[in-house]
Amino acid sequence: MNKASDDLKHEHEVIKLALQILKKMRDRIMEKTEYDAGATASLLEVFSVFADQCHHGKEEKMLFPAMEEAGILKENGPIAVMLAEHVKGREHIAQMRVAIDVDNKSIDTEKFVDAAKNYIELLIPHIEKENNVLFPMGDNVLSDSKQNELLEDFEKYEENVIGHGKHEEFHELLKKLKAEYI
Repeated sequence: MNKASDDLKHEHEVIKLALQILKKMRDRIMEKTEYDAGATASLLEVFSVFADQCHHGKEEKMLFPAMEEAGILKENGPIAVMLAEHVKGREHIAQMRVAIDVDNKSIDTEKFVDAAKNYIELLIPHIEKENNVLFPMGDNVLSDSKQNELLEDFEKYEENVIGHGKHEEFHELLKKLKAEYI
């Protein structure tokens, strides 16, 4: 049986690929060898829309409340830690956005590199904690019917929040960026 966490773990793989690309972009920018304003802005959209609005949205609006309802504590527990890290991640994305000027094709290298480094260092262990600690906790307390309900709600949420076909567009973009950067 598919579980809500399976869907989220699959999305984690996509986010990890985007983080690898960000690391390579950051390295090129740091070495002052390359800065592609359009590619950088597109990758930041992946983080803002796919990772934050869609993925974190599913966790915050559906999975975490279902876990709380099933008895997993939010305050002073793993859910509170994940929520705090989501907020911190949004701050890093905002800092990267401020550091780039797409119109003038310029970048504040120090600010971008610092924010990218902090975002990568936050998200890699964040994903591991969710995959290996929080999601198994949820899988242990959520019924099969609740899992099915969550999966259906995830589908509706994706359509309503990011729109039809947007996931596929992000996958194509990441495929292109992977070929260019990795």
